[in-house]
Amino acid sequence: MLKTIFFGTPQVAVPFLEILNRLTQVVLVVSQPDRPVGRGLKLTPCPVKQKALELGLEVISPEKLKDNVDYIKAKQADLGLAVAYGKIFRKPAIESTRLGLINIHFSLLPAYRGAAPVQYALFNGEQKTGVSAFWIDEGLDDGLIAAQDSLDILPQDDARTLFPKLIDLGINTLKKVLADIQAGNPVKNPQQGQITLAPIIKKEQTLINFKDMTAVKIHNLVRGLAAAMPAYAKAITKDGQLIQIIETEAISQQTQQQPGTITAIERNKGFFVQCKQGVLLIKTLRPSGKNIMTAAAYLNGRKLSDGDCFFE
Repeated sequence: MLKTIFFGTPQVAVPFLEILNRLTQVVLVVSQPDRPVGRGLKLTPCPVKQKALELGLEVISPEKLKDNVDYIKAKQADLGLAVAYGKIFRKPAIESTRLGLINIHFSLLPAYRGAAPVQYALFNGEQKTGVSAFWIDEGLDDGLIAAQDSLDILPQDDARTLFPKLIDLGINTLKKVLADIQAGNPVKNPQQGQITLAPIIKKEQTLINFKDMTAVKIHNLVRGLAAAMPAYAKAITKDGQLIQIIETEAISQQTQQQPGTITAIERNKGFFVQCKQGVLLIKTLRPSGKNIMTAAAYLNGRKLSDGDCFFE
């Protein structure tokens, strides 16, 4: 049985740790250090560390991976697996296992290299995505491909629905990679295709501007940020209220209203807002300091009418 080391931090990585633990001998788990959480800022272990402890696995959470490379090497593992670990691997860490390190990445590399491949695929209205298992080197997600699997992005998909699909797909991809390695036939193919990037999402990217953005672009932004990773799409009302937009629909209809204006209200659906091009139906939202609610519930507490210029 392969001896492995797992590198991961958030909840999205937990299913991969669980399957790796079933199929191999996990001799060490490496996660990010405990961080302050909640109003009391209590130091709390990340989801991967919590799961590793539940499974009875040894865990280390170094601030600097390089300071623990000798300890990792001493485990004499055959393979390392990284899923959303959150830090860059340098050569000593990459060479800390006999065969190297595999990374599970949620895109069809070389498309969407970087920290937020799922979000950018949705931002750009892609109709297909997938999972790549690749051999880590010192470049940005540019290592040799061990396996790839694809899936369709449905029109109704957003980050909340797409992440679970990719996790399920990624587990199957990982199983194939482990089977190849255990059979003594590891796959190492060069990446082929156009390189695109998916860098860390900045705060200013989450703000909706109805004057400069089309309904389709706003809808895709909302889809990409729906899992609150790192933040919901936000819009600012004329009276300065910040609203997180959770669920929308882009309508091709065009009106003569100014962008940001409510063009229609349907109590059982929500309200329609004119964009630079097209109209956006807002279905679900969260006003600042409030819980997530339907647009219909929000309308019950505000006196809004067709033709109101509601958003900046």
